[in-house]
Amino acid sequence: MEQALLSILLVVILFGLLGSGIWVAFSLLGVGFFGLALFTDVPVGTNLASNIWGASNSWALAALPMFIWMGEILFRSRLSEDMFTGLAPWITRLPGRLMHVNILGCGIFAAVSGSSAATCATIGKMSLPELRKQGYDEGMSIGTLAGSGTLGLLIPPSIILIVYGVAIEESIARLFIAGVLPGVMLIVMFMGYVAIWAVLNRDKVPRTVIRMSFWQRLYESRRLLPVIGLILGVIGSIYSGMASPTDAAAVGVLLALILSWWSGTLNRETFIAGLMGATRTSCMIAFILAGAAFLTVAMGFTGIPRILAEWIASMQLSPYMLLFALTIFFVVLGCFLDGISVVVLTTAVILPMVQAAGIDTIWFGIYVVLVVEMSQITPPVGFNLFVLQGLTGRNILYIARCALPFFLVLMIGVVMLVAFPEIATYLPSRMSAQP
Repeated sequence: MEQALLSILLVVILFGLLGSGIWVAFSLLGVGFFGLALFTDVPVGTNLASNIWGASNSWALAALPMFIWMGEILFRSRLSEDMFTGLAPWITRLPGRLMHVNILGCGIFAAVSGSSAATCATIGKMSLPELRKQGYDEGMSIGTLAGSGTLGLLIPPSIILIVYGVAIEESIARLFIAGVLPGVMLIVMFMGYVAIWAVLNRDKVPRTVIRMSFWQRLYESRRLLPVIGLILGVIGSIYSGMASPTDAAAVGVLLALILSWWSGTLNRETFIAGLMGATRTSCMIAFILAGAAFLTVAMGFTGIPRILAEWIASMQLSPYMLLFALTIFFVVLGCFLDGISVVVLTTAVILPMVQAAGIDTIWFGIYVVLVVEMSQITPPVGFNLFVLQGLTGRNILYIARCALPFFLVLMIGVVMLVAFPEIATYLPSRMSAQP
């Protein structure tokens, strides 16, 4: 009973701090401080200093600012324009035509940005005006962008997978590789939904077709070669074992700078803007991780995770029922917090239950990212909804309604992942088997 009251009190303190507008990192530090100071005899200052230093002094964490900087550089380049030109000739005969550019473009850009918001904003700024000009249905255009923009969280190099890997001390390289097949699965599912919708709503899809010979299409596709080369260079070096994620991130930054210079978009202004943007984002994430590390230790001293895990175990939930409950929990939490905050806030409490249920931590990381993707397009704090509101000027509830079908597709993706866990575990298992 005492532990239950303690848990309720700390949750009330946490949501009180978050609701007051205090930064997430300060809220996590505050809850950890109250937990240690009020309910244990552990010296707070010593633990605060040692745990913040321990959370910050991680070589794996060095990949984070590098991948963010790579995405910031490419965000300011002509990459999205080149992708539209290279992809459009190949998909105009598919049902839905140019709306597939949103999906494929987001999938490609996700592989070089690692950020959902950056993916959504970059592709949206390029595709929405073009789709509007050609007469495509606005609601469906916004929906495809909202749904496929979430791929930035899953397809490596994923920022949130780096955060999860650092939090649980899991191999970031294996997490990256685990995200490849689920990412491809979601792209196929999104494109399949768009094709079915287009067949059922022929009057909402323009009949214009880009007529080109095979060689003309191939010539236009040359613009895709730089970004494909960047993806293969970064992800391929990690999968082949030639480079660690941190090394590959540094190489990715160098290649992104070369691409930006080659396209004529690299100058003093864009370089400084990209560097400062990456610095701000990296500091924010690192600060949250430091707060979460301190909270994790504080929760360990109070015994709440152990008590909670024992309580869940006493309910004798099957792994499927546990995942069902966690899905609802993550989606609700994601309605009020961003994805990174959800991961670092819950890892310390959730992981003991997951391990007790015999669930693979690599698979669970991909599952968490998929569920957090769903929360990116749910009001009131769906980040992709805010990005699209800024791009379109439409009401956020209208954008959320446009994104609803893709929320349901993501839900089906979660079900597929639970039913066929090999979608996430097959490639990591082969990677671990390599010398």
